[in-house]
Amino acid sequence: MGNRTVSKLRRNMLLKGGLDRAYGKRAVQKIVFRVFLYTLIFGLSFTMLYPLIKVLPAVFGDFATLDDPNVIWIPRKLSVLSFTAAIRIGFGNGTAVLLSLLYSAVVAGIQIFSSALAGYSLGRVRFPMRSLFMVLVVVTIVVPPQTLLIPQYLRFQKFDIFGIFTLLTGEPLNLLNQPYTLYLLAATGFGIKQGIFIFIFRQFFKGLPIELEEAAFIDGCGFYRTFFRISLPNAMPALVTALSLAFVWNYGDTYYTGYFHPGGPYIASQLSRVFFSADIPRMLENISRWYGIPYTTVFTFDAIKYAAGLLYILPILLFFFIAQRRLVENFEQSGIVG
Repeated sequence: MGNRTVSKLRRNMLLKGGLDRAYGKRAVQKIVFRVFLYTLIFGLSFTMLYPLIKVLPAVFGDFATLDDPNVIWIPRKLSVLSFTAAIRIGFGNGTAVLLSLLYSAVVAGIQIFSSALAGYSLGRVRFPMRSLFMVLVVVTIVVPPQTLLIPQYLRFQKFDIFGIFTLLTGEPLNLLNQPYTLYLLAATGFGIKQGIFIFIFRQFFKGLPIELEEAAFIDGCGFYRTFFRISLPNAMPALVTALSLAFVWNYGDTYYTGYFHPGGPYIASQLSRVFFSADIPRMLENISRWYGIPYTTVFTFDAIKYAAGLLYILPILLFFFIAQRRLVENFEQSGIVG
């Protein structure tokens, strides 16, 4: 009995020691993994925020110390003159910002409506060559928009539908430099990255329970009534996700607005024109005269340009800060990885 007890105690001790070593090994692995994960997150965050951190000393610094090589991260004297000059030069009375926000909201709404309808048709309706149409949607995502620029430009320059306008007016319509050209692009599925929105809606609608549609059909609902009354209200995660992306991308667009409506009051295009490098001498002379600065340098121009960029993205930052939690939840439920 004594030997058996001793052997049992030894086995228990060995077992306990093995468990302790296993637990210790797992704890070390967990600590190493957390250190690696936090280091990676910190590194990526710093890489993304570095440009913003780098411009803060310039935009909040005094113009007289911008060319001081000793000033790197903290300005010697705080000043908001960069923002004052940026508002006066690039924003004026703020009309362009309001019009850009309104334009982005309207075009985003058109894009989401047409994309949701197309995604629902591709995800829930069985019709010939449905897979081929889905492949074409993916192609619009992969192919750069520059490849379609020339045919789109020529089409809108001499726009006609089955020769109707030529028959009535004697010549086709010229839709270039007109705001509704951008609305037509959004309505027909050729807006900014609209293939992604169609794909998101298709994935989401494809995952909806078929019992919902069957119950609607039994109650006498047709295609459009089922879409508007049943499917679309249940697609709120995909709607919020796609609408947020569409609004942000249209607000910052200079490609479509620059080619199809270059005379429009869009703040992104306006800032690009105002802060063109060829205007640096004239702009510096005006700043020196307006604010009584004895001398200005290219660093002054850069500080004002950075301040204008921060003011430009301020509405988008406010939008994301307010709706951050809701957006994250909707991104997870949008079906984009379905």
